[in-house]
Amino acid sequence: MGQESAITYMIGETLLLSIAMAVAAGLVGCFAVMRRMALAADPLSHVALPGIGVALALHIHPIFGAVAMLFFGALLVWALEDRARAATETVIGVVFSAALAVGSLTTSGENLIEALFGGPGVLSWVEIVFVVVASTAIVLFMISHRNSLIVLLVSPDVARTAGIHVRRLNFLYLQTFALTIALGLRYLGVLLMGALIIIPAATAKRLARNLDGMLWLAIAFSVFATLLGTTIASRLHRETGPLIVVVAVSVFLISLLRRQE
Repeated sequence: MGQESAITYMIGETLLLSIAMAVAAGLVGCFAVMRRMALAADPLSHVALPGIGVALALHIHPIFGAVAMLFFGALLVWALEDRARAATETVIGVVFSAALAVGSLTTSGENLIEALFGGPGVLSWVEIVFVVVASTAIVLFMISHRNSLIVLLVSPDVARTAGIHVRRLNFLYLQTFALTIALGLRYLGVLLMGALIIIPAATAKRLARNLDGMLWLAIAFSVFATLLGTTIASRLHRETGPLIVVVAVSVFLISLLRRQE
């Protein structure tokens, strides 16, 4: 009985943490889609791979290396964005196309597969604390800066006139974006986490009539894909990441059946 209780507790803990990740991904994804950063999530997530490889080589927890590299990557994008005078997607694509190759060289075997696609297993206390703290910080940031981000979407010039520090807000959002990617590395890996940020938000954009509706729908679709994908994966004894993305894509395809007004 004690063993069954422990298993039930671990399953519940994993589900709660995956829901927290999905909520953060839904919120951040809405503004990423509206900022035309849909293609940026994938290459930026690749930046985590070299960090994971270095962390494994130094015998420290991979999450620390991944977060450090993601923050550095977001900082580099922010620093180069104005100087290059190019869209965020372009800067990310140019700067970080080599990240996957570098990460592949520094990571090998099972560690590489798990880093790319995520992996099952019992969560360590480091991962539990990280997911709780990071997801809370992301949600609080998105809620507290929601209005400023909306004004920035309308026009950077209007945002400056309204007293919003545009460059600092862009920096904070990019760091939040990077932190959201780090949240899902355990579940989806560097290749698939970007999909969970973008696809539910893209689906919500098609169906919602206003921004509030889009935010709530994105969260709902992200949580639904995470829970259903995780359930199917456990039943079929498959990796959770690909199935979560398959569910998210399926919901998006279904949304295409509805004509936009």
